[in-house]
Amino acid sequence: MDNIKQDRSPPGQAPIPLVGCGILKKEIEFLIQKHNWPFKTHFLCSSLHIDFEKLEKTLVKALSHYGDVPKAVIYGTCHPSMDAFMKEGNATRTQGQNCVELLLGKELFEHHLSAGAFFIMEDWAKRWNLITGLTFGNSPEITREILTMEHTYFLGIETPCSGDFRTDALDISKEIGLPLKWVTAPLDPLEKTLTETLGRLERK
Repeated sequence: MDNIKQDRSPPGQAPIPLVGCGILKKEIEFLIQKHNWPFKTHFLCSSLHIDFEKLEKTLVKALSHYGDVPKAVIYGTCHPSMDAFMKEGNATRTQGQNCVELLLGKELFEHHLSAGAFFIMEDWAKRWNLITGLTFGNSPEITREILTMEHTYFLGIETPCSGDFRTDALDISKEIGLPLKWVTAPLDPLEKTLTETLGRLERK
């Protein structure tokens, strides 16, 4: 999913580079088109957050690709040095802990987090074996043990832009042995965050 770039800027207006996690690609592109925001998008692989070294290398490279122009970054605090990357890359990052908070909003995210939810979104559900293999090793038993020790249920998050991944999520629920709940997330929190981020960029 790296290096996917689309220019949505109005004619005659210089596009603003937007580098983001590919987990929210559909939703971000929908909102950009809805508002005709002047972003040129560059989405990175949604599994980078499980490898700090790879995330740093890929994100820094993406930011440096656009030189010193101001940039928007759609990421949470997925790396301990995220703020340093933003400063070095002349970038303005969305405010939020991670992509789930950006999508659900802080209050709903923290409610489910404190209740023990493990969040499942479409891209993660479709690539479950790859992502859990990289995170926990290729051992279903270890994956099951860790997830059931730290979580009480799966929360599938659908948006107006999601494809159908209910069967994938149900298979994961059965494999791990945790119940599956669902929430339909409107795009309002993400829309508000993107609007606020664009405003901060324009004030630079």
